[in-house]
This record gives sequence, C-alpha cells and structure tokens, in this order.
Amino acid sequence: MEIRSYLRGPLTCFGLAVAAIVCVIDQASKLYLLFVHDLDANPIRLGPFFDFVLTKNTGISYGLFASEGALWPFVLLAFKAVAVVVLWAWLSKAENRLTALALGLIIGGALGNAIDRLAYGWVMDFVFFHVSGADWRFNWYVFNLADVAIVAGVIGLLYESFAGDHAVKAP
Repeated sequence: MEIRSYLRGPLTCFGLAVAAIVCVIDQASKLYLLFVHDLDANPIRLGPFFDFVLTKNTGISYGLFASEGALWPFVLLAFKAVAVVVLWAWLSKAENRLTALALGLIIGGALGNAIDRLAYGWVMDFVFFHVSGADWRFNWYVFNLADVAIVAGVIGLLYESFAGDHAVKAP
C-alpha cells in the first residue's frame, strides 16, 4: 500500500481546506499586528479584561519548555511535523465532517505556529485576557488564533468521542 493512500480519504480535502483557512487567517493576523501595526511598540488595550500585546513564545503551550538554544526551535519543528503527518493520516480515515473539521483546525493551528517558529525562532502570541481587583490580579496566558483553532479542534474531537455518532454508548 502506498503512503499516498494513507493520506487521502473522503473528507481529506475538506479537512485540509479548513487547515489552510486557519493557517492563512492566523498568519495574516500575526503579520498585520507585527509589521503593520507594530504591536511590539504599540500594545492595544481593547477593554478592562482584554489586550493585544506581543509575546515571543520560545516554548510550547503556556510557554512550557521554553529555551533560547539554537537547536530547540528545530526540535519543536520536527515534533510538529510528525504530529501533522499523524493528524493528516487520522484525517484520511475520518468518517464524518465534525472529525474532519476538528482535525483540520488542529493541523491549521499547528502549521500556523510552525511557520512562526521557522521564520522567527519563536511563536507570536498576542491575545491577553486578565482580570484585576483592588489588591489582586489574574492573568490568563497569552495566545494566538492558531492556539484557539487547536483548542476548538480538541474540543470537537472530545465531543465526537463522547457524544457523537460513533461514541461508545451505554446499553
């Protein structure tokens, strides 16, 4: 069996189209905020709980495993490449549009962040939620649209596995 047959299925084109749309929207937002608006010099305050600020994430989710080493971005890129191939193979076996949509969201988000890492050596995060009171402050982590797509895709897969058509049902 050829490798190509592992990467093609009835909903593969749909899932890859979702991935491409997510990647383009993610990259367009980052390029605009980085080079047109210059978010580094001009943070955007959108309200009492929500700002756009530039954060250079050298790690993975939530800034975990952050490293400034020259080899580290390539290790993370290799990991993402393997993950995208595995997700694409899963996409080729998808039997419904929700699964294909969810996998497309995850693949598109992973590719969007991988482009950042390849271009800059870090991932551009900019969406910042925070809440503060008189003597306390809660800061949510800073993220980007690719991260939103990945989380939405994971939620879609969880929904499909617990409540979807193919979920294991109690007798």
